[in-house]
Amino acid sequence: MDNLLLGSCLCGAVHYQTCTPPKVVSHCHCSQCRKGHGAAFASFFNVLRSDLELTRGAESLKSYESSKSVLRQFCGKCGSSMFWSTSKGPYADWISIAMGTLDTPVTGTKQKHICVASKATWHDISDHWPQHP
Repeated sequence: MDNLLLGSCLCGAVHYQTCTPPKVVSHCHCSQCRKGHGAAFASFFNVLRSDLELTRGAESLKSYESSKSVLRQFCGKCGSSMFWSTSKGPYADWISIAMGTLDTPVTGTKQKHICVASKATWHDISDHWPQHP
């Protein structure tokens, strides 16, 4: 499979794969993503839940409901933020994958900044990608 994307957490306990390449990378600046990643923003791409396969370490994944209907998943051994998903609305069948967990290089993907109204005051967005409140 030429378009197989592989990913894992920092310690290697959790591994996944998907055949769905990123169509758009979202850089989320909301306070929950900033705190969950310990960074100015978190970068994700979305795939259908059915297109994500955990190939190793599913038992190491831990979950945290960060707000009503939003579930964040991370490695219980190293703490790497891996996925987030919602159980309600039009995206209930989708899961967001943290870009930093990809082991397969990805280039040439459209990008956008979201939740910029709540971005960190100490961070300036200095690229040309679209910004959404």
